[in-house]
Amino acid sequence: MGSFRNQHCILVTLIFLLGAWAHQAAGRTLQQEDPMYEMHEQWMARYGREYKNMGERQSRFEIFKVNVRRIESFNQAGDKSYQLGINQFADLTNEEFKARNRFKSHMCSTEAASFKYENVTAVPSSMDWRKKGAVTPVKNQGQCGCCWAFSAVAAVEGINEITSGKLISLSEQELVDCDVGGQDQGCEGGWMDSAFQFVEKHGLTTETNYPYVGADGKCNVKSESNRAVTIKGYQDVPANSEEALLKAVAMQPVSVAIDAGGFEFQFYSGGVFTGDCGTDLDHGVTAVGYGASDDGTKFWLVKNSWGEEWGEEGYIMMQRDVSAKEGLCGIAMKASYPTA
Repeated sequence: MGSFRNQHCILVTLIFLLGAWAHQAAGRTLQQEDPMYEMHEQWMARYGREYKNMGERQSRFEIFKVNVRRIESFNQAGDKSYQLGINQFADLTNEEFKARNRFKSHMCSTEAASFKYENVTAVPSSMDWRKKGAVTPVKNQGQCGCCWAFSAVAAVEGINEITSGKLISLSEQELVDCDVGGQDQGCEGGWMDSAFQFVEKHGLTTETNYPYVGADGKCNVKSESNRAVTIKGYQDVPANSEEALLKAVAMQPVSVAIDAGGFEFQFYSGGVFTGDCGTDLDHGVTAVGYGASDDGTKFWLVKNSWGEEWGEEGYIMMQRDVSAKEGLCGIAMKASYPTA
């Protein structure tokens, strides 16, 4: 009798396992028949994405599908001045994407103590500091929430080139590792004014001397002591004035804070961005110019720190001179620039 029961248990177990295997195989077959399966495979290869297990892969695949369908629907409508595209954020929900940003907007001052460009009466109709040699190639902050460091460094790189004639790629990692005694906290966030204060006091070394690793680390005092650039100080642009911001950007690249948390910002790929966004400032970027499109839409030229795979090779054109005093996505709310 015992032998019979054991055989019966083994048979039941085998049937159960065979059923489970068959179900998994059928699931994989159905998934692979999904026309987006190959697209997701190609996307994973392009961006080097790997998942811990099949469960995570399946859940990310489902998010990927939702995002792709929404992107396609947006572009097919064709009623906007900009387009969306599948980029490195395609397997993230918008909530997960928002959580990456670490700009500490609540710490920023709201009034400019002084503004040296106040009396500028005429500015060029367009400006592109890239063409004037004052902008380094687009960088990528990766998973580290240190947009504030990239924004500040780009502004310092710009003013240094304007005053010295030398374009030097400077170290964001020095700020991440060494500017931690106050409000800036490396990958956990910070703000540009505080970074300018650090550079004013300590100077800043080169990217080559103190390369970016995309994670918090211990301050390398030896590398930090090898100063390549210093600044005299910094100034805030008068808040909520695109006119004041225009005067500043006409003279040098300017650090700006924006609300970059929207789905359309997440997947922006080109054109003049006119999308819906609020003023919940969560991301630091750098305004490196301005202009107008062929249809006359005015825009800010903004350098981001999400690599060249995002936007127009790392840049976004954001609508300028909007009705809201804060500017589109709050771009005129918390702007500042280093002085040399």
